[in-house]
Amino acid sequence: MQHQTSLMRDNPETPLSPLQRQIAARLVDWVRDKGFAPGQAMSELSAAAAIGVSRTPVRAALAWLEQQGLLERRPGVGYVTTRPAAAFTTPALAPASDEADHLFVAIARARNAGQLPTDISEADLMRRFEVTRPTLLKVLARLAEVGMVERKAGHGWAFQPIHSDLAAEQESYRFRLLIEPAGLREPGFALPPGWSALMRERHQAMLKQRWHDDAAVQLFEMNAAFHEGLAAASGNRFLLMAMQQQNRMRRFVNYDWGHGRERMVVSCTEHLEILDRLDAGDGEVAAVLLQRHLDKARQLKREDPI
Repeated sequence: MQHQTSLMRDNPETPLSPLQRQIAARLVDWVRDKGFAPGQAMSELSAAAAIGVSRTPVRAALAWLEQQGLLERRPGVGYVTTRPAAAFTTPALAPASDEADHLFVAIARARNAGQLPTDISEADLMRRFEVTRPTLLKVLARLAEVGMVERKAGHGWAFQPIHSDLAAEQESYRFRLLIEPAGLREPGFALPPGWSALMRERHQAMLKQRWHDDAAVQLFEMNAAFHEGLAAASGNRFLLMAMQQQNRMRRFVNYDWGHGRERMVVSCTEHLEILDRLDAGDGEVAAVLLQRHLDKARQLKREDPI
């Protein structure tokens, strides 16, 4: 489907992060694909489940769409559409800042290597990474959004604990091996309309783009949306909550992706094969493929030099 580009302008008081802008665009695609009529209700939970992401970035994207006059907030309902689906246009996505993505990955690597203390000031971070305050604040805001840092009551920032040792990572994968394939076997499993197509589009775009280290952030967010989306489709709220917790724990560690393009291609290809089987209605084969996918990733982590 060809989508127009919105000419609407952001409210300067509530700018969106690159991730939130992408989510806003995917929400617009969802509304158009579903053919929503004016007055169609949507909650944060239903919107997040439909596109396979967590509620935190969806909340900001929905508020931004409300500012554009496309949604209206109603007590006890959440949001309702104010226009026909055809009137929804994809927000123009500002490209993510290369400097910000580079800093994000650099901070992840330094923190994972034990080179950054738990408590640190903005001045110390600016000196260490030789960046401007606006760029640093942009990255700290993104880290706070995913729960990896918190602003201290006085001044400075505090990193949240990370579990990056090999034993913890192996436990995480074994736990996911227990719950994720089981989610595909739940009796109420059903992919939301349009979700599979959106996932294919994102994976194919990743496969086509030139690989660079800063793409680790984009790769993880896409992978996280894929696995969280499958958990949401299970219809089991407890599986979804567990997957969201796993993604929060894995996010900062996995932003430091050290396997390059080759492993990215393998991961994307396996995800697309799982989607193929689900679209064909063969959930059992999809569950087996998902189990193999997770076990291969577990073995890869086990073989990493620590």
